[in-house]
Amino acid sequence: MLQEIRVDTVFCLSGAAHAYLLREMVSAGITVISTRTEAGTVAAADGYARVKGGLGVAMIAGKQGLPNAVGGVRTAQLACSPVLVMASVYDAPSTEAIGDEATDPLVATAPFAKWSRSVPSAARVEEFLGAAIHAATSGRPGVSVLGLPTHFAKAEIPARSPMLAIKQDPSSPSPSWDAIARAADLIAGAKRPLILAGTGSALSGAGDALTSLSALGIPVFGHALGRGVVVEDMKSGFPWPLAQVAARHADVVISFGLRLGQRIGYGMEPRFSRDARFIQIDISPSELGRNRQIEIPIVADARLAAVELLTALEWRGYKAPEGTGWVGDAIATRLDRLDELGRVEEGPIHPLRIGRELMRLIPQDAIIVSDGADIYNWMSGVLRIRSPRSYLDHFPLGSMGIGTGLALGAAAAAKEAARLHGAVERRVVLITGDGSFGYYAAELNSMKLADLPIACVISNDGAWGTEKNGHLMHWDESVNCELGQCDYHLIGQAYGCIGKKVTTPDELAPALELALTAAEPSVINVLTDPDAGLARKQDPRLQMVTFEDLPSSLDAHYVMELL
Repeated sequence: MLQEIRVDTVFCLSGAAHAYLLREMVSAGITVISTRTEAGTVAAADGYARVKGGLGVAMIAGKQGLPNAVGGVRTAQLACSPVLVMASVYDAPSTEAIGDEATDPLVATAPFAKWSRSVPSAARVEEFLGAAIHAATSGRPGVSVLGLPTHFAKAEIPARSPMLAIKQDPSSPSPSWDAIARAADLIAGAKRPLILAGTGSALSGAGDALTSLSALGIPVFGHALGRGVVVEDMKSGFPWPLAQVAARHADVVISFGLRLGQRIGYGMEPRFSRDARFIQIDISPSELGRNRQIEIPIVADARLAAVELLTALEWRGYKAPEGTGWVGDAIATRLDRLDELGRVEEGPIHPLRIGRELMRLIPQDAIIVSDGADIYNWMSGVLRIRSPRSYLDHFPLGSMGIGTGLALGAAAAAKEAARLHGAVERRVVLITGDGSFGYYAAELNSMKLADLPIACVISNDGAWGTEKNGHLMHWDESVNCELGQCDYHLIGQAYGCIGKKVTTPDELAPALELALTAAEPSVINVLTDPDAGLARKQDPRLQMVTFEDLPSSLDAHYVMELL
């Protein structure tokens, strides 16, 4: 059944519970990638799904593994990644009447997944597996957790039933013509329309239509997996973290497959103008009108809606009156400030230098995985994503360190695609901080065993930088933030990877070139300026990531109403 939906790679933390199934998978030609942590296993399936555009499969032991997997499950669920977690569980008769054991073996992950069930009898394995796959991949994708009782291993089950075949997904919902016409009329009267492209844009394959819309002079701000659906050339396509300061100048905002959550300022002031009018397109009706009034809500697939909207605007002969130049004007001060930093050839390495060198060296189709806090912010200021399904990060959950597992899965998908299509394998680059790297460093072993040449670049400022600089903003000291300048590259070497330490600016480019061309995974430990993060805290021009909560948005909204 997995082969029928083109699952050619699965991720599994070794254990006797799945031994029979794993053996059959290998015999059938499915690649099994061994992992070291349960959260990393699920994250790898998540990364695989995001890059490939299909189902990711993680296999773990339920009793011990599910509690450890929660972070990975929640990350994948919030990222709308289609992931199937197959968990071995004990049968009901083994449950104690007295004790601490829960009667439901899936209790640890059930609240955080889209679908969660244990197969009640061996004869219904096919039925429940089909339901799990359907739940994970249909509508808004998410995580299915399927409990497989261990005593089924030797059970005989009936031949497959045509009535229980994998459910066929219904056709994607098309927008009503009336809604599209009203949206086109609203845009036709706009001077500065703005498109927000979220994960739903990538999941639906809306890139071509959105690129054509951008050619009409409508700038596209990409967010999450939506980054790169329109090339971030800083003329038509822009990264939301960098360009968000321009959003308040838009008079009409068209959202394609994007949740108006915290990273988007809830679609409210001060991030957007009080007078801006919103068109929101989402496959999930529950997302429409989240946190703010939406003038034209449209339940539809992002690609189908984009195609219809493009047709309607072209029929009207629409061209945005001000083009995209207003975005460049709004972000010019921010770009100038960023450009000033990290240029010196002496002294500590500024984190921005890492991003600039990578942008100079990486291929057009490279896959970038961004993790950490301070380094995540800096990279959001300089990275430009130039192809679809090429950018992954740990948000919206923000679980630190999970990027290592995402990179593992992304590289597995890239390797699989290269093998199937006879193409050059896309390079995966993980950019992380010293704090975030520490969570799942053992997955370097997984990368090495699977022969995945991931370039892991660590910005090592010797501390939990964001927290440390927050302390220094208020006091003359920090508490519980120092990590020390650890030799993380030696951890890479311990797992059989290339490990390099970079201490001066002139060493950076050669080390990155080695990592980007090596045939094996590498760890580049870059000692970065420990004081760089303080400037980010103090200067709004350098804040690509804003930690604004809903109450503060509401307060700002109220103040603006008074003014």
